[in-house]
Amino acid sequence: MRLAIFAFSISALQAASVIPQGSHVLLRLVNSVTTRTAREGDRVYMKTATPIVVNGEFVVPVDSYVQGVVSHSRRSGRVSGRAELAIRIESLTLPTGQTIQISPQLSSVDSEGTEQKVETKEGAVQQGGTKGIDAEHVAVLTGGGAALGGLTDRSWKGAGIGAGAGGAVGAAYVLLTRGREVDLRQGSTLDVVFEKAVTVQ
Repeated sequence: MRLAIFAFSISALQAASVIPQGSHVLLRLVNSVTTRTAREGDRVYMKTATPIVVNGEFVVPVDSYVQGVVSHSRRSGRVSGRAELAIRIESLTLPTGQTIQISPQLSSVDSEGTEQKVETKEGAVQQGGTKGIDAEHVAVLTGGGAALGGLTDRSWKGAGIGAGAGGAVGAAYVLLTRGREVDLRQGSTLDVVFEKAVTVQ
């Protein structure tokens, strides 16, 4: 009896695989997540977009289910403060039905044509600043105000007044408008890295 139990234990150990520390896997979002609406505790659903291969063996195949949760969400401020979103990945479900508790960290995300990126210290996705865009809005409105003032008064004085008014409108626009939000759309990919080894039976 003891021999049978021992043999079973050996075979179980041989069947187990270990995802090494430092392994990367690409995840694809099943649902969209944005700082416009996300709240702490919201569920995030993903699938593996790439397999995890260990010693030539497929340990985690493509399309395995991954679940996570929003651990932090902050909207972009009107005057200052960039949008920020943190996702804590909690579990991986294999096609066999086995669910494994995991906690890999975000490494990178789709930028979606913006400057959103993962801040390595916090592991959160942060949106880039809007200084260039804000300056462009102010410049356009200032120029438009100068042209309108010049046409109305037909003088440099009128152009100056118009430019001042346009600049004021531009500054007000910047103060009243929020910056860009973090948008992780359905189908977007997240690259995650395992900071500790995980055993998969």
